[in-house]
Amino acid sequence: MRLTLAEPSYLKESISIISDLVNEARFKVTPDAIELVAMDPANVAMVIFKLLSSCFTEYDVRKDTEIAINLSNLKQVLRRASPKDMLTLEISDENRLKITLKSSTTRTFNLPIIELEEKEQKVPDLKFPVTVKTSSSVLNEAIADVDVVGESVAFIAEPEKFTLQAEGDLNQAKIEIRQDDITKVSTNSDEKVKAKYSIEYLKKMISGSKLSEDVIIQFNKDYPLKLEYKTVDKVMLSFILAPRVEND
Repeated sequence: MRLTLAEPSYLKESISIISDLVNEARFKVTPDAIELVAMDPANVAMVIFKLLSSCFTEYDVRKDTEIAINLSNLKQVLRRASPKDMLTLEISDENRLKITLKSSTTRTFNLPIIELEEKEQKVPDLKFPVTVKTSSSVLNEAIADVDVVGESVAFIAEPEKFTLQAEGDLNQAKIEIRQDDITKVSTNSDEKVKAKYSIEYLKKMISGSKLSEDVIIQFNKDYPLKLEYKTVDKVMLSFILAPRVEND
């Protein structure tokens, strides 16, 4: 296996975001893409990542390969990659992940490949009656607003309107996002669809905006949330977040 990236930023930013949620993860390297499906240690959030072979200038993968890595170690190495570096990933003879950064200098790092006990994660088959497409910055600003007030935020969808609402002990915040050229709200329900989610987790997930200017938000009443960031032919990073179900 030998993979070379002329633009390290897609891998660098993705690993930086994923490592905020997951400590160790198993990458599957196939002839088409590098893929990852992982749960956070609290089993509240799932990360699904795919970096397509079309992102690479060299992509030599003969057979499916699995590599488990400590993500904070990988993040530290990738932070040393500058935009001008050519980044190459290989498996060394000592069965380590060899990362080479090449510009005017050649720098080589070797990371241990670890054993992961956990079984392979499967992406759940979720059905969503609500899909909101908007710019990443609109969602980022809304999450920053509700973060001032509470620990959880309600996502509310109605025809042509998407609302985020949070309440603290005394404070309240309500952000109404109406359908326009930037935001599209599609719901197959005439009723309001409402679900609550952890702001702490959402703050980590919306860093996906570094990869894409747009975000797709999908949810249902008291049901997991899915956020998806995608750059066509390059990278896809999505998150599934368990709801906060409150007993009234």
